[in-house]
Amino acid sequence: MVRQRCQVRYDGPAARALAGETMRVEAASKNNPADLINIALEKLVEAGPEFPRFSTLEAMASTVRGQVNEEILAGIRGRMTGEERGRLLGLADVIGLDGKTLFNALKQNPGRATWSHFKRLKGHVEWVDGLGDPGKWLEGVASAKVADFAGEAEAQDAGTLKDYTEDRRVALIACLAAKARMRARDDLATMFCKRMAAKAKKAREELAEIHRQQPSGWAGESRRRSCCWPRG
Repeated sequence: MVRQRCQVRYDGPAARALAGETMRVEAASKNNPADLINIALEKLVEAGPEFPRFSTLEAMASTVRGQVNEEILAGIRGRMTGEERGRLLGLADVIGLDGKTLFNALKQNPGRATWSHFKRLKGHVEWVDGLGDPGKWLEGVASAKVADFAGEAEAQDAGTLKDYTEDRRVALIACLAAKARMRARDDLATMFCKRMAAKAKKAREELAEIHRQQPSGWAGESRRRSCCWPRG
C-alpha cells in the first residue's frame, strides 16, 4: 500500500543496476562518495524503483569509485614511457647526506617577488618541464580528478608515499607534477608582473621627482613637447 501510494515499485536488482551504472559514469569526474550517492538517488527518483538501503548505496559508491580511480591511474601509467616512470619514481629517493628528496620540490612556494626568487622559479619551471609531458599523461582525465590525485600525493611525504604500490605512486606523482607545472608557470607570470609593476612605479616616482626639481618653465616646455610629439 505504501508503494502504491508513493507510486514506486519494488525491483531491487534494477535499482542497484541503475545506481551502479550512474555512479560509474559520474565517478569519472567526481571523487566524493556523497556526490555519487546523491546523483544515483536523482536517477532512482526519475526511474521510480524503491531505493536500496543507504548502506548498500554507500558500499556501492566506495567500490565503484575505487574501480574507476584504478582505471584512470592505469591509463595515466600507460601513457608514460619507461624512462618517464623511472624519472618520477626517482623523485622519492633520498639524495645526498641530508636525507632530502626532490619530491618536496614539487610542493615549493614561489616566495617574495624578488629577482633572485624569479631566477630560482624560472629554473624550477625548467626542471618541472624536464620531468615529462603531463598533457600527454593526463589526456582525457577530468581536471577535478587530477586535482584530487595531486592533493593526495601532496599530503604525503617521500616516506609515506613509498607505502603505496609502485603503480599507484607513479600515477599520483604524475598528477602532482602536472599541478606543480601549472602552479610554477602561474607563479612565474605573477612574479614577473609584480616586478614590472614595481619598476614602473619607481620610474613614475623618479620622473615626478625630476619634474619637481626642474624650473617651472622647463617643466611646462617638457609637457608641451610631449603632447605635441608625433605618435607612432
